[in-house]
Amino acid sequence: MSGESPVYLDYAATSPADPRVAAAMSECLTRDGVFGNPSSMHPHGRLARARVERARAQAAALIHAEAQQLVWTSGATESNNLAILGTARAAARRGRHLVSARTEHKSVIDACRRLEHEGFHVTWLDTDREGLIAPERVREALREDTVLVSIMHANNEIGVLQDIEAIAAVCQEREVPLHVDAAQSAGKVAVDVARLHCDLLSFTAHKLYGPKGIGALYFAPPRRASLQPLMFGGGHERGLRPGTLAVHQIVGFGVACELAAAAWQRDAGHCERLRARLWQGLSAIDGVLLNGHPTQRVAGILNVSFSGIEGESLLLGLTELSLSTGSACNSDSDEPSYVLRALGRDTELAQSSLRFSLGRYSEEQDIERAIAAVTREVRRLRAAAP
Repeated sequence: MSGESPVYLDYAATSPADPRVAAAMSECLTRDGVFGNPSSMHPHGRLARARVERARAQAAALIHAEAQQLVWTSGATESNNLAILGTARAAARRGRHLVSARTEHKSVIDACRRLEHEGFHVTWLDTDREGLIAPERVREALREDTVLVSIMHANNEIGVLQDIEAIAAVCQEREVPLHVDAAQSAGKVAVDVARLHCDLLSFTAHKLYGPKGIGALYFAPPRRASLQPLMFGGGHERGLRPGTLAVHQIVGFGVACELAAAAWQRDAGHCERLRARLWQGLSAIDGVLLNGHPTQRVAGILNVSFSGIEGESLLLGLTELSLSTGSACNSDSDEPSYVLRALGRDTELAQSSLRFSLGRYSEEQDIERAIAAVTREVRRLRAAAP
């Protein structure tokens, strides 16, 4: 479709920053703006520090936490690493067992794999065929030496929402801390750390129309003394994350969180309607399968498999659409999605999947163009290789 703008159907990776976010960030990048080092005591530094702390309060409010319970990171990947490695290493003398799931984000899985190399043991939980983890499975996996459970809230590939409250109740029974990766849910659904009863929670700016490269880790007050930093070189961020703070990114994150807190219900309703129409159109194609639970999910992610179709060939034919075959974190790998394989999809179906990620800026005409384009390409590929 030459001459037409691409249809963005992978907002998890391509969401533009809200103009109000960009405006707030630009104020921290010019000579006449707030450009000081927030760790300095001169007037420019104190002004920058005030902006940083205002943003901390804005980000904390999104998840109903206190501002002093947040530490800045470079994104959810670093937050996940700090939560998992920092907790496990600090508790190594007490226990060396963790519990997580096979469908977690790679930043959780690889952090746990790193701990296995350090002598820890990880129990990897299976999901059911719709991507859900039964709380009872968590209870069965807990041991006397379990030092952490890490379960994501919303899956980044299939959008399924786990029952974190029920899982947290199991962890509380055994006094085991719970870490939650909320990168895909914060700003998309109601996230209240007090209601979820989690001890650690990771989220990031670019999933809610903020800048890339900035995130945060929430920690319940008792957890601060049980975290080891990953980096060293200063007392920044309560000694957990040294280095000069990126004021412009932090300010942008704060504004994005404030906007998301006001708009998430409207955004969710908008995405739900568009996703329902998208699935209605795609389900009319023969051999299309929905991946993940049909209702227990975030509104903006739809993952489908096309039987008898090679996913990369389909993707390459959809030049007018911006979407993906899975997580951007695995884009350099030829392996089928480990998330879909964990759901029981065979290799062929896992390789024939597309992930559609809708957002605040998606429009009805985008959905209609997407349905038409996917239908066209599936028919073309099946005619070429029936």
